[in-house]
Amino acid sequence: MHIETPKKTVAKSSKEVYEFLTDLKNFERLMPETISKFEVLNDDRFLFALAGMPEIVLERKAQNPHDKIVLGAASDKLPFTLTADIVSLSENESEIRLSFEGEFNAMMAMMIKAPITNFIGTLSENLGKL
Repeated sequence: MHIETPKKTVAKSSKEVYEFLTDLKNFERLMPETISKFEVLNDDRFLFALAGMPEIVLERKAQNPHDKIVLGAASDKLPFTLTADIVSLSENESEIRLSFEGEFNAMMAMMIKAPITNFIGTLSENLGKL
């Protein structure tokens, strides 16, 4: 399953956006209002839970300075990645697109597509407010 947010323009350089996203504690500021738990576990992992949903642990899988950060599920039960692609538009402006990639059976994909789309949409909207 592949879900992408529309590109979002941010009034920050690609370096600033990249540094913001590589500091995992900053993800708490991007989370939806329905967040019920957020905890940084170490430099590469954080845990979060949204109301009525199970806890999810995300870990840094890859990063490419100033243009890409890939987070993924720490558990093999629900394998997925969340990628932030950052494009520099000017010295003080960049564009970001979030994409979700996961391997799920048809029934699971049907159940989680709307909540995941809403979730990454909220992350993207909140990034736009930086």
